[in-house]
Amino acid sequence: MSVRKGIIALTLVIILPLLFIKSCVIYNPKPEDCKVISAKITKIREGSTYDIQFKTENEKVYYINRGLELGLNLDSLNAKVLNKTVTLHIATLLFGSTKHISQLTLENEIIFSEFN
Repeated sequence: MSVRKGIIALTLVIILPLLFIKSCVIYNPKPEDCKVISAKITKIREGSTYDIQFKTENEKVYYINRGLELGLNLDSLNAKVLNKTVTLHIATLLFGSTKHISQLTLENEIIFSEFN
């Protein structure tokens, strides 16, 4: 193998894992890095690892990561947003959008936010 091919291979071995990690980790999301959607919430339930899942009228499911550990309550969320249209800021990554809710608002009230 030539030195040039060796350098290219080494560069790929170092850079590709970093791109993969960057493309899969949601850390400190910013509003400008999110896709904003409006959706009517038809079901709210506990997901795995203390997540809170929100099902929309078009059958899509979004989640607040570890929402129960963050102090959110299923009963109060059901009372507040069930069968209502909310605004969701959905985190995006290098290779597209996710189902991760970075912010949930109802009209002008912020119900949940990861934004600093």
